[in-house]
Amino acid sequence: MSLPRFTWSSDALPDRTMIDAFDRDGVLIIEGFVDADARHRLVERIDDLVDDFDPETVRTVFSTSEQSHAADTYFRESGDRIRFFLEEGALADGELTQPKSRVLNKIGHALHDLDPVFDGFSRMPALGRLARGLGQADPGLVQSMVIFKQPRIGGEVSLHQDATFLYTDPVSVIGFWFALEDADESNGCLYALPGGHTAGLQERFRYNASGDLVMEPVAAVDWDLDAAVPLVAPAGTLVVLHGLLPHRSGPNTSPRSRLAYTLHVVDRAASWSPDNWLKRADTMPVRGF
Repeated sequence: MSLPRFTWSSDALPDRTMIDAFDRDGVLIIEGFVDADARHRLVERIDDLVDDFDPETVRTVFSTSEQSHAADTYFRESGDRIRFFLEEGALADGELTQPKSRVLNKIGHALHDLDPVFDGFSRMPALGRLARGLGQADPGLVQSMVIFKQPRIGGEVSLHQDATFLYTDPVSVIGFWFALEDADESNGCLYALPGGHTAGLQERFRYNASGDLVMEPVAAVDWDLDAAVPLVAPAGTLVVLHGLLPHRSGPNTSPRSRLAYTLHVVDRAASWSPDNWLKRADTMPVRGF
């Protein structure tokens, strides 16, 4: 299956063709959304953040398959912080296997609130218009991540739905995934199940009554895994993901990195679930565009 690709004027509203494609497929691929200068500013800022990062201060490895980080206070308290997470395979006998710039899995989860460069990029008016055009009444920026997908050791991200982690009633989360470098099948691009968002929510990652972070089933969903299509994204592409769309990414076994920035937006007109893993201090409310 070949998904449509769009170009879009940032001072416009999404047109009927884009809205219909998003409703049908649960995904939009908008090429050329981020120009070279904006990408350069983000990459330069990422380099600065990594330069300032002291790897001796953290040994938290992030894994979507094991969820071992769920019991880690460093992860649990990252909803309103800027924190660094290591890739699986980053440590051997407690020591980094490669320089720190090559072992990071991601930086998250409040870059859009706490870093001026990411704040400015994340709140560009075009994204607000896009969120509203796709159905959000009052979009608010709730989570952001730099995702590295390092050469040779960039790990697989298993099939998941963003609403599993950022649940509102009704489901409202939209993911904005920005390719800061070329992403293709060889270096771990996204894969998605077009139309899979119509089957409902499979599971929730939430705090239970005992205060533990757990992955709990919601409903059995029979996904056709063979129907997943690669979302090849040249640098500058914006991939828009419905919160119920099943998507994943493969491991990066290539010598090329696959740098991306992801921003998650929820509708503040919906009810935010208080048992969501992501917590924010009362002094840092969810802000819009």
